Amino acid sequence: MTIMTKKPYTSENYFEVAMTSRQQLDYRILIAAPTDELPADGYTVIYALDGDALFPTLAEAVKLQTRKPKGYDPTLVIGIGYPSKEPFDMERRCHDFTLPVSEEHLPPRPDGAPWPPNGKANEFLDFIEHELMPTIAKEWPINKKKQAIVGHSLGGLFTLYALCARPHLFSHVVVGSPSVWWANNALLKEIDTFSKGWKIQHTINLLITIGANELPDMLEGADLAAEQMKRLSNQNIHTNYVKFDEEDHVSVLPCMLSRLPRFLNS
Repeated sequence: MTIMTKKPYTSENYFEVAMTSRQQLDYRILIAAPTDELPADGYTVIYALDGDALFPTLAEAVKLQTRKPKGYDPTLVIGIGYPSKEPFDMERRCHDFTLPVSEEHLPPRPDGAPWPPNGKANEFLDFIEHELMPTIAKEWPINKKKQAIVGHSLGGLFTLYALCARPHLFSHVVVGSPSVWWANNALLKEIDTFSKGWKIQHTINLLITIGANELPDMLEGADLAAEQMKRLSNQNIHTNYVKFDEEDHVSVLPCMLSRLPRFLNS
């Protein structure tokens, strides 16, 4: 008779760190550290929102696709999660990922409940720029010219807003199934304002993805956002828009995440 001995499975180069922001908000920071030799210009970094949902798949995709001798450059993966450990913590992501707008611009929720506290995207950007990124840079040699952020749904709304609000932060921005509908398409107005006011000094590579079987309003929003961003190719922003056949709002996630190592090295 074979007796199974069960042990928790962990990877020796995966870590979890607790951080409390200056706004007194708690975060779980999930880290997959590279094991390959440090490149001369430092490690590429990917910051992933909704860490409990995106980090495990992304970290494994990076581990497989950076294997030597033929793999891509070693990459440090940082997941930004919450104490609840929920894949998608609706209250926290509403708070952190959404644009500041007045309440009358928000659509009714499907269940009729009021929206959780929201509109703190700028405060969350402050946390990423002034607290999280410096903390990571103290622990690992970072290639500051090759840093990416990835988000899905409301997270995709946030990552595209981050590009418009603070284009200096990231060289690569990944926008998965963005919730462009938030506050009557307020993001499209942000893109328009951005296109008229910013002069980009460095190249920004933008990847927008969506599942072809997602809801019509999601598809329409992604189409509109991609169309606006493609017009900015003369401002050093290179936009790639991918629709994954037969994928829906959740099944599209592994497809998007598996593209990231190639996107960062293309």
